[in-house]
Amino acid sequence: MREHRVESWLELQEALFAGSWNEALGRFRPSFVFRGVPDAGHDLSTSLNRQGGAFASHERDLLRAFRKYARGTSSRPCESVWDWLALAQHHGLPTRLLDWTFSPNVALHFLTEDPELYEVDGVVWCVDYRETNRLLPKPLQTQLREEGADVFTAEMLEAAAGDLPTFDRLTKHPFVLFLEPPSLDDRIVNQFALFSVMNGPMLRLDTFLESQKRGVRRLIVPASLKWEVRDKLDQANVTERVLFPGLDGLSRWLRRYYSPRPR
Repeated sequence: MREHRVESWLELQEALFAGSWNEALGRFRPSFVFRGVPDAGHDLSTSLNRQGGAFASHERDLLRAFRKYARGTSSRPCESVWDWLALAQHHGLPTRLLDWTFSPNVALHFLTEDPELYEVDGVVWCVDYRETNRLLPKPLQTQLREEGADVFTAEMLEAAAGDLPTFDRLTKHPFVLFLEPPSLDDRIVNQFALFSVMNGPMLRLDTFLESQKRGVRRLIVPASLKWEVRDKLDQANVTERVLFPGLDGLSRWLRRYYSPRPR
C-alpha cells in the first residue's frame, strides 16, 4: 500500500485520476473506487466492527429482524440477502458493508462535509478492484469472467452464494469484493455508490489492504487544503443538495454552506 501527501488542489486531482487511462478501450476509464475520510487517523472499520464486543455475532439476527419488520416498507422489493444487506446498510443498520464510490469528487465531499474536522488531515482511499479481484475465490472469479464484469451485482452474488454463511465458507483466506447495489433511490444513484464486503463480519478492510503491494493508495489531504477543496466542490455542484436529494439534504447543504470560516 502506498501513501502520498498532496500539497495542492492540482496535485490532488492528478493523484486521484492517476492510472485512469485504459489502453484497451482508448478511454479514460479507471478501475478504482474511492472512499473519503475526514480524519486520516480513522480506520476502515465497518459499522458492525465499530459496535465492539460480541455485537458481530448478532449479524444474522439483525438482518433477519430487519427483513421481518422492513418488508413492505420499500418501494423496491428485495429478492436476495444481498439486496436486503444493501438496503439495511443504506438505512443505517450496522452491517459488514462499507460505503465507497466510483467518483473521486464524491469521496472528496465526504472528506470535507464536516467543518468541525477541518483542523485535521483527511484521507482518500483509492483501491483498484481489478487487483483485489485477483485474490477472490475461484467461483467468484469465474462469475466475473462469465458476466464480463469487474464488480458484483446482487444477482451475481446470489448465484455464487445465496446466504452469508455460504459466502464466508468460499475460502479460509480473507478477501474483499465490491458490490454495486440496486438503485434503491436517487441518493445511491447520485453518489455513484457501491459497497465493499469481506468474508467475515469482524474482518477489517484496512488490515487486509496493508499487505497489498499493488492497486491501493492513501492520499493524505492536509487540513490546510480542506477549505479550498470544499469551496471548489461547492462551485462544481458536488454538495449535500445533490448527493442527498430532498429537504434533509437541502438543509444540510445550507447549514454548512453558510457556516462562517473560523479565523
